[in-house]
Amino acid sequence: MKFELQEHIGKYPLLREIGAGATSKVYLARDPFAERDVAIKVFLFDKDADGEQERMKHKSFIAEASLAGKLAHPHIVEIFDAVVEPGRSYLVMEYVPGTTLEAHADVARLLPVSKVVEIIFKCIRALEYAHRHGVIHRDIKPGNLLLSESGETKVSDFGASFQQKLQDTTQISGVGSPAYMSPEQVRLEPLTLQTDIYSLGVTMYRLLTGRLPFSASTQPALTYAILNTEAQRPAKLRPELPGLLDAIVMKAMEKNPAARYQSWLDFGKDLSQAFASLRLAGATVSDSEKFTKLRDFPFFADFNDVALWELIRIATWKTIAPQTVLIREGETGENFYFLVEGEVDVTLFSKLLATVKTGRCFGELLYFAERSQRRTSTVTARTPITVMEVKADAMRAATDACQAAFNKACMRVRRPASARAHRSARAARGWHAWRSPRRSSRSRGAPSAAAGSAT
Repeated sequence: MKFELQEHIGKYPLLREIGAGATSKVYLARDPFAERDVAIKVFLFDKDADGEQERMKHKSFIAEASLAGKLAHPHIVEIFDAVVEPGRSYLVMEYVPGTTLEAHADVARLLPVSKVVEIIFKCIRALEYAHRHGVIHRDIKPGNLLLSESGETKVSDFGASFQQKLQDTTQISGVGSPAYMSPEQVRLEPLTLQTDIYSLGVTMYRLLTGRLPFSASTQPALTYAILNTEAQRPAKLRPELPGLLDAIVMKAMEKNPAARYQSWLDFGKDLSQAFASLRLAGATVSDSEKFTKLRDFPFFADFNDVALWELIRIATWKTIAPQTVLIREGETGENFYFLVEGEVDVTLFSKLLATVKTGRCFGELLYFAERSQRRTSTVTARTPITVMEVKADAMRAATDACQAAFNKACMRVRRPASARAHRSARAARGWHAWRSPRRSSRSRGAPSAAAGSAT
């Protein structure tokens, strides 16, 4: 059935067509209730078409429709709604202005190596999240990975996905894009997460080199190459690639699933090590490297992926020289800090109260107080340090989930040493009473004083 552009689809005013494929068209529309732009994917069903093709279209729609409201991850395109109407079915999705990674998949338009690594790392986190929800994508390729105008990465198009809860309706044989298919997918064998790992490895290969690991002029020749031929190593095509990165790509593309990464976590751990190689080459700290570092700290155990990415985006990462004063007693402040590397000294009237070590937060009393306050002590870098700086107002404006995780973290890591430091500060000031900061209705459960805080 041919679908003509109309003024509305359901309640959504249409703005323009933004994409088309063999089975669907995508339109930019406006959600008048949520007051946001959305992408509407209309499936092109045709009762007079080949029966097998129509069956595939219907199963593709069901696969994506079943995920509406279920995969909420910062690096997966969210599906808001699925609608079946006489003559048409459509999905209402998050609109991501930008382009697919196909725009950066040839040698003339490659992204910086550090950006490719960051993109793949975010895809790993997204696909690991999907797998935990019983979903295997089965069609990972540059065309299904979106790069927004702000540089963010989103995995899209779960129409070929296999979902454990819907095995009878979503198992479609032979789906996927041939050049990115794993050997077991080519052989039409039962698939596991290893097939997505393989396809992401091929995607990474192409984004780094501008070439596919296997290419042929015919489908049988391509199939033979995937099953029997060894790919040329990426470093042969791009000699400046770090050896570790070259090895990661090749391991992800092993023909035997048992020789590939056995989990997304293993894949992500190796990729995080590649950041170190890139740093030596002068690359800046990427969001993915920040995520990896923070995830290793016990302080962030209560943060899920969504909350931790949110924190990274509202924070500023800084490297600071020894003897630099970050917080000065008596001055009004608006920031607090998490110590990623190094040590800081906490003093009052030039008297040392405590030394804060890596993995601790300091200065967060301002956030719990919900108003500007004068600092009660001075914090100075004892060694070269790396800190994550967060404005108190930015944290107050964060989602409830992010705030709740931060509150729990502060309560959990509070130690007797912190209490002793506060008692010393009160004694030095001659204070005889300590008033708890006013609690926010959004921050119930926050500690009565800045847990672990030095100021």
